Amino acid sequence: MPRLGGASRQAVSSRHGPRGSRGQDPPPLWSLCVRCACERRADRPAAGSGAWSLERLEGYGAGMTELTELVGVWMRRQRWYSTKSVEPRLRLLASFEVQPGVDAIAGVRILTHLFCDNAPRVPRVYQVPLVARARRDGDPAAFVGETGGCHLYDGPAEDAYVGALTALMSGAGRAGGGEASAQGRSMGSDVRVVSSRLLSGEQSNTSIVAELAGGGQALVKVFRVLQAGENPDISTLAALTREGSVYTPALFGWLTGSWPAPDGGRACGEFALVQDFVPGVEDGWELALRAAERGEDFAGQAFALGADTAELHRLLAVAFPTRPADRRDVAEALDGMFRCLAVTAAAVPAVEELRPGIAAVYEEAATAAIPTLQRIHGDLHLGQALRSPERGWQFIDFEGEPLRPLAERARLDATLRDIAGMLRSFDYVAGSLARREPPIDAAAWAVRAREAYLDGYASVAGEEFSAHRRLLGAFELDKAVYEIAYEARHRPAWAPIPLEAVERLLAARVP
Repeated sequence: MPRLGGASRQAVSSRHGPRGSRGQDPPPLWSLCVRCACERRADRPAAGSGAWSLERLEGYGAGMTELTELVGVWMRRQRWYSTKSVEPRLRLLASFEVQPGVDAIAGVRILTHLFCDNAPRVPRVYQVPLVARARRDGDPAAFVGETGGCHLYDGPAEDAYVGALTALMSGAGRAGGGEASAQGRSMGSDVRVVSSRLLSGEQSNTSIVAELAGGGQALVKVFRVLQAGENPDISTLAALTREGSVYTPALFGWLTGSWPAPDGGRACGEFALVQDFVPGVEDGWELALRAAERGEDFAGQAFALGADTAELHRLLAVAFPTRPADRRDVAEALDGMFRCLAVTAAAVPAVEELRPGIAAVYEEAATAAIPTLQRIHGDLHLGQALRSPERGWQFIDFEGEPLRPLAERARLDATLRDIAGMLRSFDYVAGSLARREPPIDAAAWAVRAREAYLDGYASVAGEEFSAHRRLLGAFELDKAVYEIAYEARHRPAWAPIPLEAVERLLAARVP
């Protein structure tokens, strides 16, 4: 069934943990390390301190318990670790080695470890690439610890890792060891990295900007939480790249592979991607926030954003299958909306008071025109749109909600979900400014931006979009109700933003 309603809130699957341990644990990593070290040329010079040598690398992995403890302590401090309230309970599933490039410094080992965290109700698999090397100064956040005489650093913070990873992806190479393996997939681009730097602010993944030997830049994204299945961030970008999309960065390549599933068997999925990095862009959220703060008109930008959103949806409908929706799809959507409303009303008394009016909007939507179902962005807001002086609006991050099952994220859905997400984002711009000291009233700015965005979308989509405007109201209301539940739990001070939006949406209804 398509993901039209409350299923979009499901962050994890309904499994209640592993069904039992595997019959055989992964082989100890020390055997892999010793074998690889012995295969190196004995006369290869070591870099750095005279005490640093390949012999010391042989000790890396000899104490897997110590390594797991080090990673657990370090992991909890990372923004991408999703279970903040409890200590990680890690179990090493498998590891694989990526060979450094010919330009890498001597005495460097690159191993990617896959850990199962049993702390949450549903265990999660984390990807932790580590570089073992001589100790270096700077960037203490990247230092994981020391074990077996090796200094361990977070791989994405190391040029050696980024260079080896991109070479593997763009060259369609292989990596493996023990019970995990990886295979590069190339879109035909030669990506050779000169240097790299981490991007700050990402929460669910790790993003890196790489300077390329031939000029230009690439964005490398390392998926931290691994799931079995096709990642929509890769499948969507690959399809749009083949279609010649000018609304998204081009995909250069990605890394796929397999590992032991926590509950037995094998899991196949994707580890990372490399794509074009668009220079000189401005984040849509920051751009809109600055304009609203200064009282500058944003209607032109919002109109273009709406038109480009419609063009993106048109391309997605060409690149992926579509199908007509039926009454069962609408029933499923409404069922999800009512479930979300019930949960939120139980947690937030103010929503309980508004519940009859919200329910009336949902019931009216049951008779509305039904749009065709297709692949959508899935998590569209101003932060997922970048403004380029040369290319216009660029849409990024097609992964969807990272902790939801991959199969749900790639399901066919209504484009109205993306539109509702962007409308809510404009409202959040005004809401965040209203909470400053002194407060800034940007309510009228948000109304104009929303109207311009919808006009821009309609200028491309035409009558087909106009026929679904009544259903759009239900999607936006549903999104705001979900936001209330989220904010009440995680950021109580922000809960009034979506709550006031629900009140406005209900007040604007035509009886």
